[in-house]
Amino acid sequence: MTALNYTGVSYTVFHLLGVPGFEDQHVWISIPFFISYVTALLGNSLLTFIIVTKCSLQEPMYLFLCMLAGADIVLSTCIVPQALAIFWFHAGEISLDRCITQVFFLSATFLYESGILLVMAFDRYIAICHPLRYNTVLTCTLIGKIGVTLLLRSCCTIFPVIFLLKRLTFCKSNILPNTACKHIVLARLSCDDIRVNIWYGFFVLMSTLVIDVVLIFISYVLILRAVFYIPSQDARHKALNTCGSHVCVIILFYVPGIFSGLAQRFGHHISPHIHELLANVCILAPPLLNPIIYGIKTKPIRDQVIYVFFTRQK
Repeated sequence: MTALNYTGVSYTVFHLLGVPGFEDQHVWISIPFFISYVTALLGNSLLTFIIVTKCSLQEPMYLFLCMLAGADIVLSTCIVPQALAIFWFHAGEISLDRCITQVFFLSATFLYESGILLVMAFDRYIAICHPLRYNTVLTCTLIGKIGVTLLLRSCCTIFPVIFLLKRLTFCKSNILPNTACKHIVLARLSCDDIRVNIWYGFFVLMSTLVIDVVLIFISYVLILRAVFYIPSQDARHKALNTCGSHVCVIILFYVPGIFSGLAQRFGHHISPHIHELLANVCILAPPLLNPIIYGIKTKPIRDQVIYVFFTRQK
């Protein structure tokens, strides 16, 4: 289909506004962004360091957690440095290629993290429903293959988005009312037919995130069924406690994202700055809170953190 209302201009440079309508409050908005980012970097880096250096934590559950921490670092780094540059230096200018690159890494990392949460649910299922086979099923070789497979799934799924965006002619505007580039928001600035972009975005949602959520739900249904057959109340409580951290992280990752998606789809009366702040919270909250949740609720990690910061100082 030919371009609609094509003016002869195809923008190659765009301007990110940050939080639209609150430009005069950007310095204050930057404070929670900066604190969240620094905390996420320190927390996830510490978590990774402890798991990698402590032989007692070289188990499947903690290796998957290490992958999650690495994904959290990348996810927050995709957003916050650019947002802080806008808030502090009004540096919202971004080239088309850089914008598309940001879309790719942000989307791919999000899918990768969803995949990790799925395999962590599988890990808990094996540990509780088939404990005698746990170490023989989840070997280090298999864990490495799972990590590579999830990475390939994420990259290969999002890779076509690069070409779907590069084919478009951006002639409507070069103003993005966001702190970061997003696929459909960028595509809507085009005068071309973007139905392929919309349908591919829907395909990605259904073939990855929705399937991941369904499989996680099935895993926990099987886990709960197995737990209620455990005769010992203490053993039942211990089994449920091992899943507590993962359930909290799952809720933190999916529920705000679902709420944000519904708000963008049906909340047309909601102010743009509310949409943008909500979208950023959905991305920043998991990297910030995941290491805190696992540090508090997982005793081996909590003990190692205490050792690193307190016992070793004596």
